[in-house]
Amino acid sequence: MKQRQKSFLFLFVCLGLGILAELSFFHGVIGISYVLFIAAFYAILFSRLGIKFSHRRIGLLLMIMIWVLAASYLFYDNEVFYELNMLVIPVLVFTHIVLITTPNNIDWISVLFVKQWTQKFTQTFGYGKRWVKFVLKRTIFRRMSKAATQTLKRIVIGLLLGGPLLIVIVGLLISADANFGNVVMEVPKFILGGLNFLEGLFRVIAVIFLTLLFFSAFQTLRKRYVIPLGRPTNDYKQVSWDGGVIAGTILVLLNSIYLLFAVIQFKYFFGGEAIQGDLTYAEYARRGFFELVIVTVINWSLLLICLKLVNVKRKSGSFFMKIMYSLLIVTSGGVMLTSAYMRLSMYENAYGFTMDRIFAHTFMIFLIVIFAYTFIRVWLERISISHFYLIIGLIFYTTLNAINLEEIIVENNLERYQETGKIDIHYLDSLSYSGIDGLITLYEMEADYPELRSLLQDRKQMIDNLDVDTWQSFNFKKQQVVERLKELEMK
Repeated sequence: MKQRQKSFLFLFVCLGLGILAELSFFHGVIGISYVLFIAAFYAILFSRLGIKFSHRRIGLLLMIMIWVLAASYLFYDNEVFYELNMLVIPVLVFTHIVLITTPNNIDWISVLFVKQWTQKFTQTFGYGKRWVKFVLKRTIFRRMSKAATQTLKRIVIGLLLGGPLLIVIVGLLISADANFGNVVMEVPKFILGGLNFLEGLFRVIAVIFLTLLFFSAFQTLRKRYVIPLGRPTNDYKQVSWDGGVIAGTILVLLNSIYLLFAVIQFKYFFGGEAIQGDLTYAEYARRGFFELVIVTVINWSLLLICLKLVNVKRKSGSFFMKIMYSLLIVTSGGVMLTSAYMRLSMYENAYGFTMDRIFAHTFMIFLIVIFAYTFIRVWLERISISHFYLIIGLIFYTTLNAINLEEIIVENNLERYQETGKIDIHYLDSLSYSGIDGLITLYEMEADYPELRSLLQDRKQMIDNLDVDTWQSFNFKKQQVVERLKELEMK
């Protein structure tokens, strides 16, 4: 009985968290509200689970990443990461809780941990389903006969199945007859008191769903035992292929052509020779960049397959394969990525900086780091490669969120404008508030730039619709740009 009372008390705590989640994520643009929600979530987590956690180092790293990603909603306004992090952060939070409640003897990058994660995820919704049934039996269905209970269940199922179908049919009928549409739109206003009622109903349903979700997750994840999933030894069996001769032959062929390519690249970029044909630097860069990146990724995949599967028993053969691996890394991670990086830089100098091109630059830097570590792994076979890949991938993604990429793009384009007199103001206008900030700076530098004044005038007229009045949407960058727009005097 006491345990049940504690569960009901904690349910009310989760109700408060559900209300905060609804206020944070369903009232306009997300800003400071994400940080406040994460703070409340982890406060409840620590009070519920205590402070004794497993996998402390990787768990701490994940928690820092989660806080950084949540803080990006407060400090920056990158539209790409805004949408992407709506999925990434919840997945990282759930993974973090599963990780710190899983014993240390379970490797966090093993098949066993993936099964543990999957079962915890399934159990969360299963627990919520059982809890709802328990509450309904003790309240609504308590004094109802079995026949009435079955009838009510069928009605609810009918509403759930027929509701979407009804919406589709009504939409088609409204499209077919305008008068019918006018009547249908008047009915909710007359009976339900307008759309505010429907909005309020939706918010109540969202709060109930989120409350049950948080309650079920905490109740399930607080259990620190590992669900029996079979013998873990099977998951760690090393699959090997005694194909050193075949793999060595392939690597010799590839390294030969890559060495020839490297010599040609040194002639073009460092020898002062002209580019083939009548191609300009920009055309040459665009022509070869993606091909080089694709070849690099193929080489990386081939390298991982060989390191994982190829088993060479003789020491001389093993040393030869290490030389081939190292040569492949140097040509791919060194020469090819350097060539691709220089091609992209030339293309940016010719056409300007964009988000896609910045992402390409950062991805190549990521590949260089990956190849550097893989080179170490070739000669030090005992170190783990999968753990490093996952950690560096998370750090890389978090770093992209921690820096304002749009501001970097704007600054580089403004510097390019000062050198060449060329800038794409319409691309800057397509960015978020950092782009508007760049347009204001450009206007202060060159007020007579074509079409710039009209773009800024449109932005000044849109200030009232910039979602800065609600506390949930507060964002430092947004607030700064709005203030600059208000203070900007159009000549």
